[in-house]
Amino acid sequence: MQFQFGPTVIRVNIANAAALLAAVRARLVAGQGFALATINLDHLVKLAASEPFRRAYAAQDLVVADGNPIVWLSRLARRPVDLVPGSDMVIPLARLCAETGRGLALVGATEPVLEAAATRLMTEIPGLVVVMRHAPAMGFDPEGAEAESVLRELAARRVGLTLIALGAPKQEAFAARGRSLAPEVGFASIGAGLDFLAGSQVRAPDWVRKLALEWLWRALSSPRRLVPRYAACAAILPGQITQALRLRRAP
Repeated sequence: MQFQFGPTVIRVNIANAAALLAAVRARLVAGQGFALATINLDHLVKLAASEPFRRAYAAQDLVVADGNPIVWLSRLARRPVDLVPGSDMVIPLARLCAETGRGLALVGATEPVLEAAATRLMTEIPGLVVVMRHAPAMGFDPEGAEAESVLRELAARRVGLTLIALGAPKQEAFAARGRSLAPEVGFASIGAGLDFLAGSQVRAPDWVRKLALEWLWRALSSPRRLVPRYAACAAILPGQITQALRLRRAP
């Protein structure tokens, strides 16, 4: 599945969770860095409006579908991909670090969240070592000096995987910069994944997710912040449906 923004094409190039874990395992074993992004409708809104965000996304090595609308669009285009929510992949990705003997780093959120998430991960996953945690200062700039310092420390510590919880577009921009400053480190942008793990945010129940209504659960929990975001997402759907139908007719 792919999305076109002028000359820039963003491809969902990992079809399912099994393929993602196989790709990440291979890179961890080889000591090869990567950047993983989890695309959703909100990202499509931001990609349409921001050239820097498009550049950051183009630098991602692995892209999965994190949102049912992306999955539905892929089926409409006859390029089907499965739903792979970033939050669901936190523990499986961390488990790969333990299995391959690589260290894990956590970047983003707040220090209490990082501490709680690290404790839970190391409790649930035997052999996992969280070798570094960094809660950025207010106003963190992924292109700034603090980001450069963090990336150089990740490289010096030979971290296998860094889970980034900065929100879009900062996390993808940080990962993209990491591909040059810390080329042997893996980066996975996971949004609120660490907050869910630490218990500082409550995720929608399983039955809500199975009905594809997690967006509604989140909107009701924070309407002032999220209702405008979801309205913008709904507004781009007709254009994305048209694009998917064109892709469907392509050879």
